[in-house]
Parts: sequence; structure tokens; C-alpha cells
Amino acid sequence: MEFHQRVAVVTGAASGIGRALAGRFAAGGMRLVLADIEEPALHDAALALRAQGATVLAQRCDVSQPADVSALADASYSAYGAVHILCNNAGVGGGAVPVWMQTPDTWRWVLGVNMMGVIHGISSFVPRMIAGGEEGHVVNTASVAGLVTGPLISPYYASKHAVVALSESLYFDLQIVGSRLGVSVLCPGFVKTRIGQSERNRPPEGDFGPPGSDQMRAKMKELIDQGTAPEEVATQVVDAIRRRQFWILTHPEMDARLSDRAERMLARRNPEVPELAQRNSPQ
Repeated sequence: MEFHQRVAVVTGAASGIGRALAGRFAAGGMRLVLADIEEPALHDAALALRAQGATVLAQRCDVSQPADVSALADASYSAYGAVHILCNNAGVGGGAVPVWMQTPDTWRWVLGVNMMGVIHGISSFVPRMIAGGEEGHVVNTASVAGLVTGPLISPYYASKHAVVALSESLYFDLQIVGSRLGVSVLCPGFVKTRIGQSERNRPPEGDFGPPGSDQMRAKMKELIDQGTAPEEVATQVVDAIRRRQFWILTHPEMDARLSDRAERMLARRNPEVPELAQRNSPQ
């Protein structure tokens, strides 16, 4: 796929993987549409990319709100006349507590951003991308948490499994209609992002329950801080787009866990609680 002078839309573009994707696309000569709920950080990201010579449209967008995503699509097509790469990347985490302690407001928030944000992106952009008739690609950011499961962050696991399923369905549907659009689902492990600080973008009103075990939160922060650089993930995404590769599994060290889950499932064996969760379970 030719990148130069094509148009890429990235949600969650102000930091983390989204910011790295924007940088990689800019380096390839693409024109950019950056969206994020954090307006000051979005402004800074846009300024930095423009200083490097990129053409950038930046727009605040809450992906959980369909009107925001529809307005983002309108602005993108008004500015550039086309969209060739769509990265439904915005995402949040949640409190590390058992399923029965997750509040309705937490479920609404996490599913609203992580799952409905992808649905809104597909609904608002893909019909126009198909109608444009040009080669293009959709990248939906899930997680390795969309391929395995575990305790204490059930809304996150549920939302990311949904993104994987949505992405496969989108892939099949585009194949059936003979579209020139490709699809990838991004399933990274631990990456150096600010997802552990997701509460900074949580709605100010609502009951989001307790934050969970301090010990577990500290361990998660350590794993994130030691994670892969977002730029490395972005490079793998660009390579996958060029190869029209559906699965983007950025952490090969997780392959054994994926295999173990599949083997347990096929053998009808019960899941095994991860050792980390056993040591740090809330009291």
C-alpha cells in the first residue's frame, strides 16, 4: 500500500501507541487526522508533528459518543476528501477488582470506549472508505487480553475480546463484498503507555468503585513501565498494513500462553489462575 500523501485517522493519538502510529504515518508522508479526548496533549502532539513537516488535522473526540466520531469523519473528509487508514486505537483500563465489585458505571465507561469506540469508528468511516473505492486499511487496537483471560479486570478483558471478534467479522464482511480494504487487529502485551492512569479521562460523575489491590496496581505499573516502546509496536503495525496481515501479535513471549489456553479449551480442562493473581489477590 502506498502511504505518501494518503490520509490516516488515529484515535487515542495524543499519547502511547496512537502517538507512535501518527509519527510512523507522518514519516511515510501521510496526511494525518489525530483524535483524542485529552485536548491539551492532542494539541501538543499536533504541534510536534507539524514541526516535523506533517500535515495534521487535530480534533477532540470522545469515541464513546457516536456524534463525536461522526463529526470526526465529517471533518476528515471535508479536509482531505478521503481516508485510507483508520486506526480505532483509543482505549482505557479499569479497576483491578473481582467481577462482582465492578460497578455499572465502570462497565459503561470501559465498554463505551474500548468496544463502542471501535464500533462507532467502523460505522462512521468504513462506508465512506468502501464508497471511495481506493485501497485502504482498518486497524483495531485490542490487546493480548482479547485472546486470553484472567482475573480482576473483567471489563477490560470483555471489551478486548469484543474488539477481536468485531475485527474478524469486519474482515469477513469486507471480503464478501469485494472491498479493497484490509483489516488488522492489534493485540499487544505490555507497552509503555499511560493506560495504567486511565482514570484521568474517566467521567467526573459516576460510581467507579474501589481501585483494587495496591500491590496488584504497583505490579501492573512495573510491567507497563518495563514494556515495549510504542514506536516498536507502531513499526509492526505499518509492516502488517503493507502485508495486509490480520493478526498483529507484538509479543512472541505470549505465544505459549495462547497455545496453553487453546489446548486447555480443546481438552475441556478448566482454566488455571495466573500465579501473579494468586499472589496479589485483593483481601
